[in-house]
Amino acid sequence: MTEQEIIHVMSQQGMRITEQRKTLARLFTEEDKSYSPKDVYDYMEQHYPGLSFDTVYRNLRMLHDLGVLEQFMLEEGVKFKLNCAADQHHHHLICLDCEKTISFDYCPMPEIPNLPEPFRIVTHKFELYGYCQTCDTSSNSEQ
Repeated sequence: MTEQEIIHVMSQQGMRITEQRKTLARLFTEEDKSYSPKDVYDYMEQHYPGLSFDTVYRNLRMLHDLGVLEQFMLEEGVKFKLNCAADQHHHHLICLDCEKTISFDYCPMPEIPNLPEPFRIVTHKFELYGYCQTCDTSSNSEQ
């Protein structure tokens, strides 16, 4: 997704397209990485002194709700990343070292036995945490 596509999604939802929102869209399209709300706040605060953390977090949640951003729970807290497949059900492998995320389309939910009954699942999130090939190789060579 490009910066202009993010702006278009916001515009379609009737949101005002401010310079701050354009900058937020640019941040997530410049690099393929995840950001904590504090990372985003620190970046935005450099450009817009006096911007509140609540405003930044509200915009992150709004972009997540619109399907523009994905949210991940890591040991140090929540992180946001540009959605890698907006219209497709998918899951992730997440590197605990570099935070690289690798999406995959296989969904194990239909194969999970003995779920409590009665329980109707309407949505789910499936993430596997470990080390990518680069980080696993580098940590093995240090030993």
